[in-house]
Amino acid sequence: VPIAAADQRAALETLDAAIVRLPLADDTLHVIPLYEETPVVVASVDSHLHAADELTLADLAGEVIIPLSDDTLAPVDVPGAVAPRFSAMTTGDAIATAATGTGIVIVPMSLARLHHRKDVDHRPLADAPTSTVGLAWVRDRTTDDVEMFVGIVRGRTANSSR
Repeated sequence: VPIAAADQRAALETLDAAIVRLPLADDTLHVIPLYEETPVVVASVDSHLHAADELTLADLAGEVIIPLSDDTLAPVDVPGAVAPRFSAMTTGDAIATAATGTGIVIVPMSLARLHHRKDVDHRPLADAPTSTVGLAWVRDRTTDDVEMFVGIVRGRTANSSR
């Protein structure tokens, strides 16, 4: 079930477990950090930024950074970035806007892949903060099935002991 980052805590009330973006500080939840996701810059395929295999924040000076209303990364301060003349938009709309060459978007790699289009491409942003992805579930609703799933996530097999 797809979950918007803003709704992930509420969604856990109706789900057994969910893959979430951290931090998700709540004493009523079990949370297992799984991995760090690389931030990427999404830009029009015609952008000069695609000349490099990897970008840094300094490479983005002079670029319009499209603000996101559903941002999943910690705020990224880009020295020398140009302030946009439009308000924040969803990731999908921001990537469609980036396709026109109006600006660029900084998102986790999975969101760049989710909203992939023929007219945009992405490059890793080396010195920006990563986004932590984890598994979460409500403590009071830990069932045998949830325990089994957690074991699988942690790499246990039928032959493993706890």
